[in-house]
Amino acid sequence: MKKTALITGASGGLGKEFAKIHAKNGGDLVIVARSKNKLLKLKEQLEKKHGVHVSIIEKDLTEPNAAQEVYNFVKFSKIEIDYLINNAGFGGVGKFHERAWAQDLAMIQLNIIALTDLTRKFLPDFVKRNNGKILNVSSTASLMAGPMQAVYFATKAFVTSFSNAISEELHDTKISVTTLMPGATKTDFGETSGMDKTALFENAADPKVVAQEGYDAMLEGALDIISGVSFPQKVMMKAIPITPKSLLLKQIRKMQEPK
Repeated sequence: MKKTALITGASGGLGKEFAKIHAKNGGDLVIVARSKNKLLKLKEQLEKKHGVHVSIIEKDLTEPNAAQEVYNFVKFSKIEIDYLINNAGFGGVGKFHERAWAQDLAMIQLNIIALTDLTRKFLPDFVKRNNGKILNVSSTASLMAGPMQAVYFATKAFVTSFSNAISEELHDTKISVTTLMPGATKTDFGETSGMDKTALFENAADPKVVAQEGYDAMLEGALDIISGVSFPQKVMMKAIPITPKSLLLKQIRKMQEPK
């Protein structure tokens, strides 16, 4: 039986790769993003290549009522969502007090509010059927504080904490909540956030690999999956609990300062 996945931020990067993977597996899709042209192009490509049905929702998820409007579209269209992949998100480099507040507010709206709202809208349907899978895209940034990206790191800390908590709340159901924590990945995120000019993005991971690992972990019902992390980054992450916080913060700041 075909499974239908709803994917946010599907016009590029990890979201586009998730859509390709799911369509290749024979699943139908509801893809959400701001760019209608990019969604239409992806829809045409996936339907032609894989014979699946793709619905598109042109929506800016930084808008306060966006999640409700996405949910309303799905219900009106009588589409049953099996997999919810909350992928949309963005970051931005700079000192908190110097960054435009409107940008950080939009970041909080997208990275936290939209993700949480969509989860709240669809999860009761999953519970009613006692079936469904959620994949929330967080970041390895969620495991530490992030000088020069204070708000972004904090939003991802919320995503990981929130996802892990509701996963346990659902322990006696057939519903799983998986958190994908990628390291630096070669997507538009780097250029949009300004991170492509930092040391952290020098050896960014392939989004196809990261998306596949995240998708597979979701199917398996895994709690967390870390992907796209280089060996030095793995060493650093293992050292986080024993590294003095002041030293760790200094290291992270230097990694994220534009060259």
